[in-house]
Amino acid sequence: MQNKSKLPNVGTTIFTVMGALAKKHNAINLSQGFPDFKMDAKLIDLVTKAMQNGHNQYAPMQGSIELREAIAKKFDLLYSTSYHPETEITITTGATEAIFSIISAFIKANDEVIIFSPAYDCYEPAIELQGGKTISIELKSPNFKVDWNAVKTKINNRTKMIIINTPQNPIGTVFSEVDMLQLQEITKGTNIIVLSDEVYEHIVFDGKKHQSACLFSDLKSRSFVVASFGKTFHNTGWRIGYCCASKELMSEFRKVHQFNVFCVNHPMQKALAEYLENENNYLEIAAFYQEKRDLFLSLVKDSRFKFTPSKGTYFQLLDYSAITQENDVDFAKRLTIENKLASIPISVLYNTKIESKILRFCFAKKDETLKQAADILNGI
Repeated sequence: MQNKSKLPNVGTTIFTVMGALAKKHNAINLSQGFPDFKMDAKLIDLVTKAMQNGHNQYAPMQGSIELREAIAKKFDLLYSTSYHPETEITITTGATEAIFSIISAFIKANDEVIIFSPAYDCYEPAIELQGGKTISIELKSPNFKVDWNAVKTKINNRTKMIIINTPQNPIGTVFSEVDMLQLQEITKGTNIIVLSDEVYEHIVFDGKKHQSACLFSDLKSRSFVVASFGKTFHNTGWRIGYCCASKELMSEFRKVHQFNVFCVNHPMQKALAEYLENENNYLEIAAFYQEKRDLFLSLVKDSRFKFTPSKGTYFQLLDYSAITQENDVDFAKRLTIENKLASIPISVLYNTKIESKILRFCFAKKDETLKQAADILNGI
């Protein structure tokens, strides 16, 4: 039997490829974005308590009301804005499910979706599966700034959605207030939906403030804000995220969500709701990761790699153009096999083929791991 693939150009993700290569060659894995240190034992205890208290059956499709209420309080505290826990917040199976369900709910054949690349690799396949067309605007090294005039030229009557990611994976940049105001002005008076991927919202450095889409009234009215507990609380394997939007947008989202996963792990939702009662559990994350970033950069500052300090996320780009002219995929693989250190080549996260001499390294690791990785980098 022959079937035509709906994703003919999609293979195994670079994250899986590099992770497998790291495992095969016993390399230090700074490729995939997960911590190698333990999460807070208090949160594990809260999950155990929730299971012992009988929260082991289906959660509500929209998510545990206690968790939705805790998220609403967080938005009020951080952004002085509100989302109604009953109608405007939904708990999802990680941010990826939220993103997929949003795109599925609103993108139809021939709709156009603007993304900024290099981009996290779940956006384009979801668009393609719905028959939509990805319009990619390339962000160029070293500053990766958005040219909003270029964005304006890409908008037409087929433009249905714009996807932003701030802080941005893989490049570690953040959108400024000016960026968000430009986006708000461009989309004002249109039917364009903004999908704001904010999974690293709590990991912004150097005293900067995260510019959430919900801070801008007109932008908020047309936006989905997507977030992830896994990135914040060091438990990426739990796969629990959420999204917030107006009642009208959320109603359409839930039509897809209910048939995609229906509901999310119940005892973990109960635990997270209680854990969020202490705001320091998320407010202190930025300082924690800035120490990691600063340590990593101090350790590699005398190497042959060049860098601009990451402004957010727990990823750092290193430019190796002074070392070799190999393309980034080949160099990343050689670095893993020969030097036992895995990273991510960012060229594969662009929509089009580009020449890149930049690798992405995850610094959400123990200090000991970062020191071992730095020794390898300093020896190249």
